[in-house]
Amino acid sequence: MTYVKMRTEQEMLDLIITFAKQDHRIRGVLMNGSRVNPNIKKDIFQDYDIVYLVTSVEPFKDENYILSHFGEVMLMEKPEDKIFPPPIGDGRYTYLMQFMDGNRIDMQFIHISKVDELIKDSLTKVLLDKDHNIPDIPPPSEQSYLIKKPTEKLYNDCCNSFIWGLGSHIPKTIWRQELPLLMRLIDIVLREPLIQMLEWHIGIKTDYKYSIGKGGRHLKKFLEPEIWNEFEKTYTDANYDNIWNSLFIFHDLFKKTAEHVGQVYGFHFPEEECKRALEFLKHVKELPQDAKSIF
Repeated sequence: MTYVKMRTEQEMLDLIITFAKQDHRIRGVLMNGSRVNPNIKKDIFQDYDIVYLVTSVEPFKDENYILSHFGEVMLMEKPEDKIFPPPIGDGRYTYLMQFMDGNRIDMQFIHISKVDELIKDSLTKVLLDKDHNIPDIPPPSEQSYLIKKPTEKLYNDCCNSFIWGLGSHIPKTIWRQELPLLMRLIDIVLREPLIQMLEWHIGIKTDYKYSIGKGGRHLKKFLEPEIWNEFEKTYTDANYDNIWNSLFIFHDLFKKTAEHVGQVYGFHFPEEECKRALEFLKHVKELPQDAKSIF
């Protein structure tokens, strides 16, 4: 496999816009994502998230037509042609292309009639508008992605999801040593509520002026070092002793963060339920593998 010199940002943008100018079926071009985010430091792995606004999507399903313009592809995925994972299925057509020069374009073809919905994303920049029909939009910002304050219902549901997971899903799965399911559950029933609670903690600290990014990618940037160090310890390997230790760290970090968020907003933290979940988890930890009864 032979790699080639990486094309510059300007070269890529020229390529993207020229493709649109040469095809009358393309009426506009939008760019979104990290490349238009003023708060993101540029790096060599940033994708080009491009939306071509077209009069008809069908012609752009011709892979050869697309590839002939954009260069040699190393890898490609066409999500709307797949059944695993299921496609979005809303009429768009998407190419995810990793090129031999290291650049990547996530390219979508969407009917021009959907432009009003598309520009609701605050991280959107208009690269081309042939017909001058795209409404004026403000400069790209993270407005659509800023941390939002919790309601009491959201807070209670987040606490309930974590405590239920810690005291019900996790104990039986780790006792059975069902590692694939256990690791999946840890991410879903423990990590997701924890990240949500940490997000509110950051919102309180920063007056809800920032975003933690996709999947919490910027958590380290905003968390106090001691909290980040604890959060790191929730990630572990397949050793069951290490997993057990991480579960108690999950508990301590979630409880401390949830109590703080609850105190700020006057929400009640379910102390007794959390205590019961922890005690049951500790009890299951001591259960022998050949136990005939839980109690």
